[in-house]
Order: sequence, then structure tokens, then C-alpha cells
Amino acid sequence: MPGADAPRLSARTAWYRQPIVWLGVTLFVASLAGCVWIIVVAAHHPDVPVEHAGSGLFGVPSAAHSSHGPPPATPQ
Repeated sequence: MPGADAPRLSARTAWYRQPIVWLGVTLFVASLAGCVWIIVVAAHHPDVPVEHAGSGLFGVPSAAHSSHGPPPATPQ
């Protein structure tokens, strides 16, 4: 009978018997746990200001530049 194998075949190919599904679920749960862990660790440790010398850190300005002059005239 061809219909007798149908329930057994569908039980073998069910989603919960596919290893790739469990790998995906495991990676997703691990990434969520990692995000929660990073947030908890960051909440427990204060952000210490970075000591720097000069006007910037690694060549990046730490404040907006000011022109110390009048704004440019608008063309009419």
C-alpha cells in the first residue's frame, strides 16, 4: 500500500528532525544571550572619559570647528 508509508515518511521529514533548524535556533538564542550579556556588563561598568592630548584623538577632532568670523554672505 502506498499510503502506509506516508505517515512514517512525514514523521522522518518533520521540521524538528532537521539539524539545520536546530543549528539556526541555537545560533539565534546564543546571539540574543550575548546581546543581553553585553548590555548587563555595560550597565555595571561606567564609561571612563578618554584622556587625550591636543585637539583630537587619532586625528579626529573632538569638537566642532568654529570659523571665528562672520557667516558667509548668501548669494542673491
